[in-house]
Amino acid sequence: MALQVELVSPERILYSGEADMVVCRTEGGGEIAFLTGHAPFLGALTIAQVKVVLPEGRGQPQLAAVHGGFVEVRDNRVIILSDVAELAAEIDVERARRSLAEAERQITTVHDVEVEARLRRAHVRLEVAGGLSPVGGGGAH
Repeated sequence: MALQVELVSPERILYSGEADMVVCRTEGGGEIAFLTGHAPFLGALTIAQVKVVLPEGRGQPQLAAVHGGFVEVRDNRVIILSDVAELAAEIDVERARRSLAEAERQITTVHDVEVEARLRRAHVRLEVAGGLSPVGGGGAH
C-alpha cells in the first residue's frame, strides 16, 4: 500500500498521486519522513525541500522547494499546503543564483529577518534544482 500525497499551493496542485515516502522539514522539529502506517501528524513547515519518493519503477523522486506551510498525515494520506511551492523543473536557477548573491551581500551589512528568509529561499531553490549542494551538507535526500 502506498501513501496518497497532495502537494498544494494557492495557485495549483503541484503533485497528486502515490508515494512510498515523503520527507519534509518542520519548524523546530527537523526533517521527518512519512511512510505508510505513520501515526497522525500535523506540523508547520519551514523553508526547505520536500521530497516525494515515488513507488518503485515510477521514476525519480519529486522534489519541491516549499516556503513554509503545513503538513498533515492521517490514514496513509500526506497533505502539504504551502503558501509558495515550486517543483524542481520549474525553478529558474539563474534567478535563484542572483537572489542568493543579493541576499548574501545584504546579510553582511543588515541582519534582517526578511533578508535571512530570502537567503534561505534562494538556497532551497538551488538545492532542489540541483544548482547548489544541500545546506548543512546532510539530511534525507
